[in-house]
Amino acid sequence: MKENVIDVLMYLFETYVETEEEPEPDQNELRIELSRAGFADEEIERALEWLDGLTDQQDSFGYATQTAHGTRIYNEYEHGRLDTCCRGYITYLEQIAILSPTQREILVDRLLALESTDIDVEQIKWVVLMVLFSQPGEELAYARMEDLVFEEDTGSIH
Repeated sequence: MKENVIDVLMYLFETYVETEEEPEPDQNELRIELSRAGFADEEIERALEWLDGLTDQQDSFGYATQTAHGTRIYNEYEHGRLDTCCRGYITYLEQIAILSPTQREILVDRLLALESTDIDVEQIKWVVLMVLFSQPGEELAYARMEDLVFEEDTGSIH
């Protein structure tokens, strides 16, 4: 089975998001648990580095408040990694006030750090949950995003 970083991150997120355990396990404990779960050492290391990057990003994005008329312009590299559907979904999450401009930047940074060649909207949903979960005071936005992640496809049949 070929796992990638997002698989490891989703496993960790699903495993630890509902636990009330304190303190959080250290990286050595996580490595052991992930190895037992069948993940490769290289993917485990990349996932732990990704998580370190998430916590490092919390303070480093000090942008001014975006006006109602502000627009995020993606550079060429970001265009190559995030297709139109991905960029549109990120904009949608901002428009419905799940993401702030700063959170959007953390999200884009963490998506690009996945090093995946095919980022899709489903991956974005999970990374948004991880970003929101990592930030205190974002319980409402997290709950709204969780609804989007777990909502059933209720498309109409024509």
